[in-house]
Amino acid sequence: MQYWLMKSEPKEVSIDDALAEPKQTVAWTGVRNYQARNFMRDGMQVGDGVLFYHSSCPEPGIAGLAEVVSTAYPDPTQFDARSKYFDPKATQEQPRWMLVDVKITQKTRLLSLAELRAESALADMVILRRGNRLSITPVSAAEWRHIVKLLKK
Repeated sequence: MQYWLMKSEPKEVSIDDALAEPKQTVAWTGVRNYQARNFMRDGMQVGDGVLFYHSSCPEPGIAGLAEVVSTAYPDPTQFDARSKYFDPKATQEQPRWMLVDVKITQKTRLLSLAELRAESALADMVILRRGNRLSITPVSAAEWRHIVKLLKK
């Protein structure tokens, strides 16, 4: 099993929005970074753990726990000319962008970015590296366990 941090802007899809969806599951659409796409396409497996992270908001941080519940498949927004995620170079035969489905398993208290930064055990987390802007990053098993403990406080 692997672990991931996946960022979502609450104005796009918040943890509450995801909880309101059928089966509390959302398709992780709109990823337009090749490295993040490759994490979904090549790295994620059904059952992997996910830290659901609210970003680009007044108080960014981890808002809940989730799991990957599908293998990667083409993101339909790349084919929709009305979508802000439309990609004219993508075709049905050769899609450029992939997604996975993510199911919320638990809404938690917000574990803020400041709290994450204050934890020496998390000093090497990708999300905390200067200049990191990836919407999906790997999380080590030790980081996952530490964060789960923090969320229970």
